[in-house]
Amino acid sequence: MYLRPIYRKKDGKRHAYWALMESVRTARGPRSRVVAYLGALPEAERRGVAEAAADHRPVQETLESRRANWVEVDTARMRVERLRAFGGPWVAQELLRQVRLDTFFGESIGGGREEIPWAVMAQVLVVSRFCEPSSELHIAEHFYGRSALPDLLGIAEDKINDDRLYRALDQLLPHKEALEQHLKERLGSLFDLDYDLLLYDVTSTYFEGEANANPLAQRGYSRDGRPDCKQVCIGLVVSRCGMPLGYEVFAGNRHDSTTMEEIVETMERRYGRSNRIWVMDRGMISDEHIEFLQQQGRRYLVGTPKGALKKFEQELLSEQWETVREGLEVKKCPSPDGRETFILCRSADRREKEKAMHERFAKRIREGLEKITKSCQCRKQDPLTIAQRVGRLKGLNSRAAGLFQVNIDTRADGGAVVTWREVDEWRAWSELSEGCYLLRSNVEEWDAEDLWRAYIQLTEAEAAFRIHKSDLRLRPVWHQKAERVQAHILVCFLAYVLWKTLAQLCRQAGLGDEPRKVLDEIQAIALVDVVLPTKNGIEIRKRCVTQPTEHQAILLQRLGLRLPQRLEIAKCSEDFRASNQ
Repeated sequence: MYLRPIYRKKDGKRHAYWALMESVRTARGPRSRVVAYLGALPEAERRGVAEAAADHRPVQETLESRRANWVEVDTARMRVERLRAFGGPWVAQELLRQVRLDTFFGESIGGGREEIPWAVMAQVLVVSRFCEPSSELHIAEHFYGRSALPDLLGIAEDKINDDRLYRALDQLLPHKEALEQHLKERLGSLFDLDYDLLLYDVTSTYFEGEANANPLAQRGYSRDGRPDCKQVCIGLVVSRCGMPLGYEVFAGNRHDSTTMEEIVETMERRYGRSNRIWVMDRGMISDEHIEFLQQQGRRYLVGTPKGALKKFEQELLSEQWETVREGLEVKKCPSPDGRETFILCRSADRREKEKAMHERFAKRIREGLEKITKSCQCRKQDPLTIAQRVGRLKGLNSRAAGLFQVNIDTRADGGAVVTWREVDEWRAWSELSEGCYLLRSNVEEWDAEDLWRAYIQLTEAEAAFRIHKSDLRLRPVWHQKAERVQAHILVCFLAYVLWKTLAQLCRQAGLGDEPRKVLDEIQAIALVDVVLPTKNGIEIRKRCVTQPTEHQAILLQRLGLRLPQRLEIAKCSEDFRASNQ
């Protein structure tokens, strides 16, 4: 490390402001990087910093030994300025370094001829998405300047604009597969993860605007309740603890089941075909997909449609159930050909919910049929129209439609006659099967409880989508260009990696599995400028981190995180802005 002067003119005079520099290796050769802006240093302090940089002694210790004079401060005019968010950006930077994304960005994206390296801009995108998810315009005009990122990254506020952020998205996207490979290896070693069991699920995210330039933007089944908007579908693969492995983006009108074979082959192409187990929900699977998985010895654990339970009526009636936990029972049933195992599951909580749902839908159909019957008795009704009304009624309440048998006849005058009855057989089967669901697998060595516990890990994939959409604001998508949409999803994916990294650290530290609560607490730590007016008319500006509360200090200690020394209250840097005047 070494000192470099930065000269600025102020009030017609030439002033020297000092920066502590270091040489770093990049993909494009050696480069100089700012470690800290030190402002206007007296000669004694300057010698102390230079000496400390040369022999790697603590700067503060050297300065104390060199400081020759005391300065009287006018305490009546002391003030605090420029309160900025520090805790969130700093933690995000620490997480980013732990998963070595900063290294990856520096080696893969590089700096090129740009004033601000693309690797740094990529960090801005990911950290901003993690801390305060918003548009690139909001980042440039509001978030970046209100945060400690200019200090943490050494990039002045006026160097960040939305155009540069948009172009950073373009630079980041080509490295998607390499990023996924890097994260698999790094997260695997960091948390001793295995990928013997993979969870796969699909969600959608909608667009604001027409997105006519994006061929993947199509209308389809919307999980966001926005059928009026175009969307894309996202297939996400995570480990059993929810750590992301990779994802793919599909057209918004693709059915979930059509994505399964593609995602399996993609993961196998990238990471090889091992003895892993694929876990998927029933919406992903058909008999053709089961055959695809079986073809080359792939192992699977999947849900099945509700109708498949009918084949296991006798097993449902028997009493040989294994209690997994209170209110949850399982039973292992081999398939007739011996190639698969079926797992019957019966949940008391699920039974109560399904029973209440059936009763609610049955009541609606019953009241609707009574109204239709009465209208046919009061006046002549067209049979075709009545049939359509009955069809719509059953369609809106399909979960209980099988309970009712409806006949529509024609009177002598051409009017409709409606008669209906409730089917006892359907009711009996409903009462038997309520709360029950069926899994199928070709994993032979696991018992019923192990298979059930593996299947419910799908909640990790569902939680991943929930975090993407709520905490990281994946939706709505404002970008219109296809490549920018892909890059937006990639940034959200990387921010989720930081989220899960924090979750793992919390879990290891015994802090539970609520990273949001921990993050909210640490985000309250701020960065401020303390201005000390002296008696001789000079103002000394110190940049300081607010003193952590007792709770914050405990959290940081448990997580193994330490506030940076150069920004601690007693060891803070000189004014950053001074070097830019």
